[in-house]
Amino acid sequence: MTELVEHGQLFIGGEWTDPLGTDTIRIVSPHTEQVIGSVPHASKADVDRAVAVARKAFDEGPWPRLSLEERIAVVTRIKDAIAVRHEEIARSISSQNGSPYSWSILAQALGPMMVYDAAITVARAYPYEEYRQGVLGPILVRREPVGVVAAVIPWNVPQFVAAAKLAPALLSGSAVILKPSPESPLDSYILADIAREAGLPEGVLSILPADREVSEYLVGHPGVDKVAFTGSVAAGRRVMEVASRNLTRVTLELGGKSAAVILPDADLDTTIAGIVPAAWMNNGQACVAQTRVLAPRSRYEEVAEALAAAAGALVVGDPLDPATQLGPLVAERQQQRSLDYIRIGQEEGAKILTGGSRPAGLEQGWYVEPTLFGDVDNSMRIAREEIFGPVVCLIPYGDEAEAVRIANDSEFGLSGSVWTGDVEHGVDFARQVRTGTFNVNTFSLDMLGPFGGYKNSGVGREFGPEGLSEYLEHKMIHLPTGYQRPEAGA
Repeated sequence: MTELVEHGQLFIGGEWTDPLGTDTIRIVSPHTEQVIGSVPHASKADVDRAVAVARKAFDEGPWPRLSLEERIAVVTRIKDAIAVRHEEIARSISSQNGSPYSWSILAQALGPMMVYDAAITVARAYPYEEYRQGVLGPILVRREPVGVVAAVIPWNVPQFVAAAKLAPALLSGSAVILKPSPESPLDSYILADIAREAGLPEGVLSILPADREVSEYLVGHPGVDKVAFTGSVAAGRRVMEVASRNLTRVTLELGGKSAAVILPDADLDTTIAGIVPAAWMNNGQACVAQTRVLAPRSRYEEVAEALAAAAGALVVGDPLDPATQLGPLVAERQQQRSLDYIRIGQEEGAKILTGGSRPAGLEQGWYVEPTLFGDVDNSMRIAREEIFGPVVCLIPYGDEAEAVRIANDSEFGLSGSVWTGDVEHGVDFARQVRTGTFNVNTFSLDMLGPFGGYKNSGVGREFGPEGLSEYLEHKMIHLPTGYQRPEAGA
C-alpha cells in the first residue's frame, strides 16, 4: 500500500512557508482510487508573494549577476541530486499519474537529468555577446535574462517538463515560479528540497501547486516577464490570451496527433518494435505519441496483424510493478475520455483490432486496454483529435504522395516518424512533413536540438540554443565609428 504523503507548506522563494489560504489538493492514486497525499492549494495571495520575492531576486539579487559558471555549478548540483533520488522521484510520479515504473525511471527521473546536462552544454557555448559591423557603425548585440518566468507544467511528465523550463531559465539568470498540476504535485516537493540544498539564492524559485483559476492569475500577473506553458491546445490558447493583456512573452508546447509512416520497403519487425513504445508510451498520455500509424495498402493486412499482436501483448497493471508496460490513466475523466473516443471510432466505422474496453481483472483503477483501430479514415474524429490515452489509429494509404498528404492533414504538427529501408529516402520524406520534430527509423527526443511544434502544436521552442534563446532578451548597443573591440583577456 502506498504511504500517505502530506505537506502543509509551500515553497516560496526558497523557504518553506505557511500558505495564506486554507484550501488543499488531494492526490488520488489512479491504480487504487484512494487518496495518497495532500498539499496546500496556493492562493492568489501566495502568487503575489512569490512574484514579489522573484522580482526582488531578479531586480536586486545576486542570481542574474553571478557568472555563468557560478550558475552552472548550482544547476549541476540540482542535476546530481536528481540522480541520487531518481528512484524516489520515479515512484512518486508513477503513484500519482500511473506511468509504468520502468518508463518513469527513464523518462520521469533520468530524462530530467539529461535535460539539465544538455542545457549546461548549450549555455557554455552560447554567444551572450557578439560584435557586429552595422550599417552605420559597429554594434554590440547582448543576450540578457528575460526576468521573472512563470512555468506552468502538466501532470504527464512533470519533472521532465519542469527541467525543460527550469534549466534554461535558471542558466539565463532568470527567476522562476513553477506551477505544478494538481494531479501530480508531490514530486515537486522533492524538487524543492533539491533546489534548496543546491544553493539557489533567496527568491529565485517558488513552487505553487494550484488549479486553473490561480494559474490564470499567475499567467496574467503584471510582475511576470515570461510564461512557459505545456498542456492542451485549449489551455494554451487561454494562456496566450491572458498573457497578451500585459504583452507577456509566451512559449507554448501543446498537443499532437503525430503520424508514424511505414514505407513499403520497411523491415516490419524493426518497425513494429519501434512504433509500439512510441505510440503507447506513458499509457498514451504523451504529446509526441505516434497515434496515427500510416501503412501502405500493399502491406496493410500484414502491418495490422503485427501491430495488433504487439499492442495486445503489452502488460497492463499496477504502475509500480516493474513488469507493467501500460498503467492506468491519470484520472477517471481521462479514462472516460478514452472510452468515449473508442465508442466514437466504432460509430464512425473504424474496426477495433485489439483492446477497446477496460482490461479484464482490473475493475478498480482508471484502466483502458491498449487499443488499435483499423480501417481508419483520416477525416474521422479519432484520427483528428488528441485522445491522450492508449488509443491508436491505423490508416491505409496508396502512394507516397498520399502518405505525405495524410501526415500533414492535421491541425497539429509536433512529431512524427518514417520507417524505411533507405535512410536517405527517409530524410527526403521527413523534409516534406510539417512538424517540429521528426524521426527516421527511430523515435527519440534529443535535448541539444530544438523541440516544439508547427500549427496548433505550439509557439516557440525548447531545448538546444533555440530553447535557451526563449529565456533571453536581445539588446543592441550602438558604438561610435572607429571603435576598436578590446582584445580578449585585455
